[in-house]
Amino acid sequence: MAPIDRHVVAREWQARGFSCDLWVDPPGQVWEDYRHAVDELVMLVEGRLELEFGRRCVRPEPGEEILIPAGMSHTVRNIGGTCAKWLYGYSR
Repeated sequence: MAPIDRHVVAREWQARGFSCDLWVDPPGQVWEDYRHAVDELVMLVEGRLELEFGRRCVRPEPGEEILIPAGMSHTVRNIGGTCAKWLYGYSR
């Protein structure tokens, strides 16, 4: 798989009305029960993440885009032994 170009993703997301920023989590980091007033996109760049929302629990592959609907409680876990890098964006 080719490396993920953050700038290309940012342009695509911007055209769809989303921001795009990079987040880096250390091994074992957990963000529990977050809610946002707007839709959120998440795309794994490097490492291993587990996202739990609604009745879903997903472990995305790098480059896989996940949409978390506005108002939905969600948890993000770094389940790998290294830092996880992921892109996230919120709808405007």
